[in-house]
Amino acid sequence: MNLIEELRWRGMLHDFMPGTEEQLASGMTAGYIGFDPTASSLHIGNLATIMLLVQLQRAGHKPLALVGGATGMIGDPSGKSAERNLLDEETLRANQEGIRKQLEKFLDFNCGANSAEIVNNYDWFKEFSFLGFLREVGKHLTVNYMMAKDSVKKRISADEEGDRAEGLSFTEFSYQLIQGYDFYHLYKNKGVRLQMGASDQWGNITTGTELIRRIDGGKAFALVGKLVTKSDGTKFGKSEGGNVWLDATLTSPYKFYQFWLNLSDEEAEKLIKVYTLLPKEEIDALTEEHRQAPHLRILQKALAKDVTIRVHSEDDYISAVEASEILFGKGDLETLRSLREDILLSVFEGVPQIEVSRTSFQEAATVSDLLSEITGGQIFDSKGEAKRMIKNGGVSINRQKVQGPDEEVKYDLLQQKYLVVQKGKKNYYLITVN
Repeated sequence: MNLIEELRWRGMLHDFMPGTEEQLASGMTAGYIGFDPTASSLHIGNLATIMLLVQLQRAGHKPLALVGGATGMIGDPSGKSAERNLLDEETLRANQEGIRKQLEKFLDFNCGANSAEIVNNYDWFKEFSFLGFLREVGKHLTVNYMMAKDSVKKRISADEEGDRAEGLSFTEFSYQLIQGYDFYHLYKNKGVRLQMGASDQWGNITTGTELIRRIDGGKAFALVGKLVTKSDGTKFGKSEGGNVWLDATLTSPYKFYQFWLNLSDEEAEKLIKVYTLLPKEEIDALTEEHRQAPHLRILQKALAKDVTIRVHSEDDYISAVEASEILFGKGDLETLRSLREDILLSVFEGVPQIEVSRTSFQEAATVSDLLSEITGGQIFDSKGEAKRMIKNGGVSINRQKVQGPDEEVKYDLLQQKYLVVQKGKKNYYLITVN
């Protein structure tokens, strides 16, 4: 597999230095991407960058993922309008471990010569003195060279023009020099000849190639992928609730699946090439099938399935699909019972949630009492209104039709504490019994 051609047809390629194709064609090439541990998890914006490493390994090359234990203490100014809050060492270590576990899901660490590796730049920076760094590294690049980088120019010019409150501290200004040294260190000690990243990293990456040239007279290369954006041009990877994380405790598998399922047709057609490993023929066939019947959301479903299984698991995917169907009138009591509590709560996050005491629940004489007085009129204003709708067959509890208004409350609580009430076709309520 030719890496450049693969990235190009998938729409993932933004730019690369002259000679990069020849280097890749000459034999197995070691390449790396850096990830700053600013959070305990990566998100789907990062996943697009991880896929560059995945494609590098699929093409027979050796991928290295650098977890920035040192650079994470400083902050990259690229794409930022203000200085990042600096994290303490304990938080950084916890974040590094979380990211390490996630990277291990995507890269093969036991496949011979091109097995993936994870490195941490804190390992070589922890003993580096400030004066030593200035003598050995800082003297090789001029301030003029560093000032010419777009990430630096934008922050300084914005500050001078009063567009943003914060300028650029020396801490962030030095970031490109530190990242450049990472490349040099890996070049010298791991034989790395290529650094990759998103397109906004071009300046930092080429600083590394320049350091290698000036310190060692060596030749190294840069390749950057396209920044993944939404159809409106804004940064991809966020939902209304914030980032879409790869950690199930931060973004549930259900919400994760729903994010992909709700993409526009244009986004799905573009992103199925970036986020899956499906071959061109299969993607082309899915795209044509989708265009014939867009209401079936064939592309979205294929993309959501593939990514949810790889990030989480097949069981999580199945649960997410079953949970998704509940709000569309599908699924039965057994489906509800099978849902984990976190998924159940995710499904009904946007519906009215009502808390009742266990004593009140146990003392409810009839289902009409429960759905009116016991729940404080939040489902039905009055007992009479509840009775009328129940008689008309318009009320279900835990997917079971309520047969009569004077029926006893003998419903099993989901997870020993929840009842799902459906009023009419589209109105849902979640009762929590505490």
